[in-house]
Amino acid sequence: MALTFYWYPKCGTCRKAKNWLDEHQVEYEAIHIIDNPPSKEQLEDLYKKSGLELKKFFNTSGKKYRELGLKDRVKTSSEEELLELLASDGYLIKRPIVTDGNKVTVGFKEEEFAKTWN
Repeated sequence: MALTFYWYPKCGTCRKAKNWLDEHQVEYEAIHIIDNPPSKEQLEDLYKKSGLELKKFFNTSGKKYRELGLKDRVKTSSEEELLELLASDGYLIKRPIVTDGNKVTVGFKEEEFAKTWN
């Protein structure tokens, strides 16, 4: 089964992840995370399957994150509010997100990709 690969083509980390998937001949469907961000429900599913804290889904180095002053808001907002925020703007979401429907990785670390997607 092909992976779902949420990415932003201008993101260097996303391009590294894409190259890794291509080099290892892993099939995937690429989805532009800015043009077609995951819905709140999809994000909730990804978050629960990832085993990560919800704050790990935020692109904390992004301009939008800083402009909205989310650093403190992330600490005090409910899960519901955070999911709504993430779903409202693909720029807020850490990328790439890769899933096979069961497992989820956020960001790109070669060792993690090798362990999870090889």
